[in-house]
Amino acid sequence: MTRKRILAVLFLLFLVIGTFFVLSRSRYHTSEGRIFGTTYHVKYAGTQQLDQEIIEELRKVDHALSIFNDTSVISRFNRNETYVPNEMFEEVVKLSQQLAAQTDGAFDITVEPLVNAWGFGFKNKENVTPSQIDSLKAFVGYEKLHIANNAFSKKDPRLALDCGAVAKGYGVDRIAKLLSEKGCTNYMVEIGGEVVVKGKNPKGKPWSLGINKPVEDSTQTNNEIQSIIQLTDKAVATSGNYRNFYYKDGQKYAHTIDPKTGYPVQHSLLSATVVASSCTRADALATAFMVMGVEKAKTFVSSHTDADAYLIFASPDGTLHTWMSEGMKKHLQK
Repeated sequence: MTRKRILAVLFLLFLVIGTFFVLSRSRYHTSEGRIFGTTYHVKYAGTQQLDQEIIEELRKVDHALSIFNDTSVISRFNRNETYVPNEMFEEVVKLSQQLAAQTDGAFDITVEPLVNAWGFGFKNKENVTPSQIDSLKAFVGYEKLHIANNAFSKKDPRLALDCGAVAKGYGVDRIAKLLSEKGCTNYMVEIGGEVVVKGKNPKGKPWSLGINKPVEDSTQTNNEIQSIIQLTDKAVATSGNYRNFYYKDGQKYAHTIDPKTGYPVQHSLLSATVVASSCTRADALATAFMVMGVEKAKTFVSSHTDADAYLIFASPDGTLHTWMSEGMKKHLQK
């Protein structure tokens, strides 16, 4: 055997051994903690722990989109202060405006003043009156926010943004992107119930995710499962009115505010779960469906093939019913 051939064989042997060593070190890791006022859980197969990179990415999202962070880009924008242009802020606001147009304003990030008035934002609940709602609606509406290239301007300086209905989904997408860039091909990212899954779970199967039964639960501790879906390379988000609500004078007020009427929604839809290619879109559409109600949500899904839905609603006597798109039926665990 010539010296060249010996070297080639040795190189191939080292390559095989090195590949085996790397693969043997690849295992599932878990990163978890709190962000955006909720919890996050990340499970991924890889050769290294990525806790620090994950929390740094989540903090960037918080700095861009959290209205509870006084120094965030969105907070400065809401206060009409000078802010440093931020890629995440610009990306989410532009996408939100597109989704607002697609859903005919059912999804609208300018709803923040109304959310506050009803006591579901960062301000205390007010004694809401029809005249107050009318005055707030004068500067609420996605069409009152103008975008030219990367410049944002308000038709009324009192206009304020709230990306709470899309920030978790966007955060999930950012972590999924981070993991993919690190070479991870099997992972699950979850923030406050919004999820992206890719590849297989530790058992080598598609990821199984539960859809909660919409049991009235203001303590957010009841996790009774309605159905289980199996997914891979998809995002899923759920919005519901069965946990965040309050009663006043015998009337139930849910946290989903209809931007057009200015009032909390009053219809039979209790929960909307959406499967889409991105968690940002799934998160926004789940919120939009809760505003639309059952029939309009069905119509939207039937005319948009890039999203599937699982709706849980109640009849007048309180009986629970479900409806799902044809695509969603394929995800149900057999």
